[in-house]
Amino acid sequence: ILDIFGFEDVGAQWNSFEQLCINYANEHLQAYFNQHIFQFEQEEYQSQGICWTNIEYTDNTECVQLFQSKPYGLLRLIDEESNINNGTDESMLAKLNQFLKTNEYYETPQRKEPAFIIAHYAGKVKYQIT
Repeated sequence: ILDIFGFEDVGAQWNSFEQLCINYANEHLQAYFNQHIFQFEQEEYQSQGICWTNIEYTDNTECVQLFQSKPYGLLRLIDEESNINNGTDESMLAKLNQFLKTNEYYETPQRKEPAFIIAHYAGKVKYQIT
């Protein structure tokens, strides 16, 4: 039995690394569910010639890849910048923006602030760097 926190958005000024980790876990779990319940089952039906009504679902694997891709996934970049002795919140945000700005699931806020936005399967969440 798996019991984890649900998807969290505690407000634009308060989402921190804790919510980022919780939401990443939920994003990954949703992708696993989609793959095993929808994708694999429908592929199995098709391979066996079973007639069924195709179920459309939102594939969130690209959002999961935003977090875990190598070498420039969100978690890798955060880890790398956190291990630099002179790393700052500003340098971390600059690095994230530099490497992730073209990803459709990563956004920068309209006004300049120490934050970034992730477009999760459950909605957009703004995370504070500080």
